[in-house]
This record gives sequence, C-alpha cells and structure tokens, in this order.
Amino acid sequence: MDDRAEADLLERARTGDDAAFARLVAPYRDELVAHGYRMLGSRQDAEDALQEALIGAWRGLAGFAGRSSLRTWLYRILTHACLRLAERRRRLLSPAYGPPRRATADLGAPVPGPVWMEPWMDEPVSDEPGPDARYLRREGVELAFVAALQHLPAVQRAVLILREVLEFPAAEVARMLDTTPASVNSALQRARKAVDERVPGPSQRVELAALGDEGRRELVEAFVGAWERADVAAIAELLAEDVRFTMPPLPAWFDGREDVVRFFAERVFATPWRLVPISANGQPAFACYQRDPDDGRFRLGAVNLLAVRAGRIVEIAGFIDPAVGAASGLPAELPGESAAVR
Repeated sequence: MDDRAEADLLERARTGDDAAFARLVAPYRDELVAHGYRMLGSRQDAEDALQEALIGAWRGLAGFAGRSSLRTWLYRILTHACLRLAERRRRLLSPAYGPPRRATADLGAPVPGPVWMEPWMDEPVSDEPGPDARYLRREGVELAFVAALQHLPAVQRAVLILREVLEFPAAEVARMLDTTPASVNSALQRARKAVDERVPGPSQRVELAALGDEGRRELVEAFVGAWERADVAAIAELLAEDVRFTMPPLPAWFDGREDVVRFFAERVFATPWRLVPISANGQPAFACYQRDPDDGRFRLGAVNLLAVRAGRIVEIAGFIDPAVGAASGLPAELPGESAAVR
C-alpha cells in the first residue's frame, strides 16, 4: 500500500468507516501476530492480544497524530496489550515445568490451562526486502529463542524483540514503552545476557544452513522412514547423545539418548504412524498421524519439531494437545489412508 492509499484509508477510518480501518491494518496483521507470538509464546494468546490492540486502535484513531508511522503506532498498542497479558500468564516448555522422567509407564495426566508454549506454523514468506517481508525469516520465531523470551521480565522481552528482531531504533522503542533510550539500552543488555545463557551456540537457522538443503532433506527422509517403520535402531542413529523429547500437555519428558530411545521402543511405536513433513518455528517439523485401532484411519496425533546440532537431532518437541492440532490448519486425518494392525 502506498502512502497516498494509506492516507485515504486513514481519513475514511477516522470518520467511522470500519471497512476502511480493516483494510488499513490488514497489511500489518501477519507481522503483528508474529510479534504477539514472540511476546507470549502462543498464537492464540497473540490473536487475543491483537484483537484487544485493534479495538484500542479503532477507538483511539482520532488521537493518532502521525508523528510516527502507522506501523510503529500499531506495534506500540499491541506491545502494551501483550505486556498486560504477560502479567497474568507465562507459557513454558516441559523442562521449565518439571524434571525429566526415566520410566515410560506413567506419563502423567495432561496439565490443563494456558501453561504450555505452542508451535508457530510456518507459511511462505516473500523474498521482497523490507521489515514486513523479513519478520519471519529471522531467528525470532525459533522455538528455543521464543521459549527463552518467556523467562524474561515482560518489558525486557519487549525491548529485545523490538530492538533485535524488528530493528526499531532505541529512541523509537523508548517512545513505544514510555521510557528513555538509556533504560531501553540497559534492558537490552540484560535481556541479551539472559537469552544467551538459555540458548547457547548457533541458532537453528545457522545449523540448518550448515546442513544444506540436501543434508536437511536426507535427515527428514531418514527420520520419517525410521519412524514409520518403527525402527528404533535407525531412530537412535539420528539422535545426539543429549537429545530431549517433550510432549505437552503431558508433563513427562525424556532427557538423553538412552531414555528417549526407550520411550520410542516402549510407548511411541505401540501403534503405526504416518508422518507428513512440514515446517514450524523455522525448523523441520512433522504432522504425525496415528492409526486409530477401531477403523484403521490415521488421525492427527501430534505436531513434532526437530532441533539439530552438527547434523544430529538434539530435540524432538512434540505437541499432542488436540487444540494445537485443530488450530494448526493441518488435516485432521490422512485421506484414503489406512493400515492393517501390525
């Protein structure tokens, strides 16, 4: 949208034209949801915060004087909505919730409520330059990074995202957060240190680039093949020694190749699966369809993300909450797919 078209829509929206307002904010919606996801660790929470922010923007449109861009103004309103929501809840991954388990017989009862982080389902991103095109190509949606953000005080979280991921100037961030550039820079230093301690080493973007397209394809194919064959030994060959397997909303998680392999052998492969490669949080991921013993249909049972290090899998982040599957946009079952009981 060019400046003239945006100015025309802005003027119409100020007169109460809600359709004009919807068109005015539409170009920013995807990146605003991504900002909310980084802040809150949940797409649903991000959508809720954005809805609150857009209601606030609509009501306050008459007060928008144009001293900043419309995009910056919307980010300011959304950030404050996220800060309010972050005060009431914090999303976690399994290692932050409790210790790992060794026995596979009892995985614990599902932990209800807005407790767990959720995956971000990737969509194609334009190669055109500009912040609206690159907001999802950065490391800013990788699962470990977003999880680390959830451990920061909410204002530090906002500062790190606005400065490091979205590249707003310190003075602009200070205006967004009603503080000073000095306070922004101080918060940024503390946030960087805390995140670096929780996410040491190269990002997944760097690891996957080192693996290359062919290496990534080979890893995905090997993982899918081993899982669908229920080949425990082949799975074990793909895993790093310190691999982790998590599966919220179940509290159980497994740490280390020995325990993860035992979990595969004793629980995961008790029923047949079909895996469909996808991408989530900028990482290799899979829609995992489990065979229903009653009718032989393969229904969505999990969304699993992989993290890699030096070509080996260092984490399998499984999300088995049916609500995550329903919100993912993935098919609920594989059409025309069935299997005999093994």
